[in-house]
Amino acid sequence: MKKINFRHISQFETPEESPGYLLWLVSSFWRSKIEVVLKPLDLTHPQFVLLATIAWLTKDGKSVSQADIGRMAGLDPNTTSQIIRGLEAKKFIKRTQSVDERSKNPTITILGSEQFSKALPAVESADRDFFAKLKTAEVGDIVQLFQKLKR
Repeated sequence: MKKINFRHISQFETPEESPGYLLWLVSSFWRSKIEVVLKPLDLTHPQFVLLATIAWLTKDGKSVSQADIGRMAGLDPNTTSQIIRGLEAKKFIKRTQSVDERSKNPTITILGSEQFSKALPAVESADRDFFAKLKTAEVGDIVQLFQKLKR
């Protein structure tokens, strides 16, 4: 087996100096905390994200397409469709035919609204616990940095 000379191929001495590696580790740890609070509510993290996205986009009574939901959630159309089918199978959402008949408009059902009303506070509580190691200003800084990276 040939040894890899990291000094020639990496700008970092250790993985812990790489922002991408650290983002991966922190996001994996955070996501596992979120999954724990969602499991009793019969939601996966991606299902929660799309349920929350549908709730935000339809809060004023507007209809929304799966494409709009996927864009806001940062997911490709196939993944969005699979997750929406799962939410529909659990009766957390229903899909109605849109005006142009080529797409469907997901809306939250009463059961979905009840689950989301439990899930959102649980997720926000898990977020508070996760970020409790940081000062309030540091959390604000992270949010600003994430918003900047998202653009």
